[in-house]
Amino acid sequence: MRFFPSSLRRGKVVSTLVFAAQLLIAGGILQSNAAGQDAGSATPAPPEPPPAAVVFQNPIPSDQLAFLNDYAGKTAKEAMKDKRFRNLMKLVTPRTEYHYGHDMPLSETSETLLDGAPLPVDIREGRYVMVASHGGPYLSGRGFLWFDMKDGIALGGVYFHPTNGEPTPTLAIFSRQLKVDSLSMSQLPLAFAEDVSQWALVAGVRPITVRYFIPENGKKYVLVHDEDYCDHPANAPAPPEDECEQMNADAADIDVNAAYFMQETHNQANATAWMLGPDQVAWIGLRDQSCGVGPGGLRCRIRITRQRTRVLLGPRRR
Repeated sequence: MRFFPSSLRRGKVVSTLVFAAQLLIAGGILQSNAAGQDAGSATPAPPEPPPAAVVFQNPIPSDQLAFLNDYAGKTAKEAMKDKRFRNLMKLVTPRTEYHYGHDMPLSETSETLLDGAPLPVDIREGRYVMVASHGGPYLSGRGFLWFDMKDGIALGGVYFHPTNGEPTPTLAIFSRQLKVDSLSMSQLPLAFAEDVSQWALVAGVRPITVRYFIPENGKKYVLVHDEDYCDHPANAPAPPEDECEQMNADAADIDVNAAYFMQETHNQANATAWMLGPDQVAWIGLRDQSCGVGPGGLRCRIRITRQRTRVLLGPRRR
């Protein structure tokens, strides 16, 4: 288990004068943004273009995935007895230590969760395969492996409720085919997002939770929520604005806390720490005071929180 010195658990060590200056600068930015949100003459900033779809490396040949069709309707436990499936697990899972109650290889975490309460293996449209469980041995763990047999893409996921002070509950998506250190949900295949949403519903996973991704290098990074929970199909009724905007605000809060945690723990996949540090607590208080209450205040809070997350994550890299 990776613990950090008390100075790190308390947050960044900054002098009083420097920290006060940071808050004053942040306060000016927040107040300016809040004023701009409420001003009738203000022109809203144009939406940022969506990030490009992530490129998966080393696609798995389709003939190595075709046997998955034999497991339609069976369980993960049955699939894990097949040497071919265990070889796929090695191709999917980055080599790294992960903290699921205690430190263990990520491969062991995935196997432990897939060996839990099983779900039927689901194959959709003849290509998308979800091998999953809906209950692990402890900490409300669940897991899955997902394959696109046509494009040779594979991703896994582990979900549980940490008790070590990090933001909770947490869902970590992983794949050795990813070689990036910044990622948002919209960059992953739409079919994957759809199948994960369905799994989350069946497995009792919270719809909005802390999300990370672990690429080939074995580090852990924030998987950013860039969904708009107020969006809806043209032929469907709009969700209640107060509810969907609250979901957007909750997702933004989760991301900023996860980004802060990852910054403090240097993206270690097995890092543990007690949150939040005093600088983050002070920033939250300043944000809430500056943005105020009501619908306009909530939109201000979402916007400012996402800005803070981008600062913590640093420039996007490929």
